[in-house]
Amino acid sequence: MLRRKPTRLELKLDDIEEFESIRKDLETRKKQKEDVDVVGGSDGEGAIGLGSDPKGREQMINDRIGYKPQPKPNNRSSQFGSFEF
Repeated sequence: MLRRKPTRLELKLDDIEEFESIRKDLETRKKQKEDVDVVGGSDGEGAIGLGSDPKGREQMINDRIGYKPQPKPNNRSSQFGSFEF
């Protein structure tokens, strides 16, 4: 394998300005999210709601990750298909 000299990276004024603008955007988004959490936490769905009942907790987790479980049918035709002779 060939060895090469380390690449030198130079930090430009434009890069610093771009970094600062992105950082400010992220901070404002974080503050808005915290404000929404504070307002949303007053309706009882915060950490207290998680420990109340396991079904509600499971439903909240499923909603958060976008999982929608389908009920399993209990008849034989759904298990084995429909066989006609």
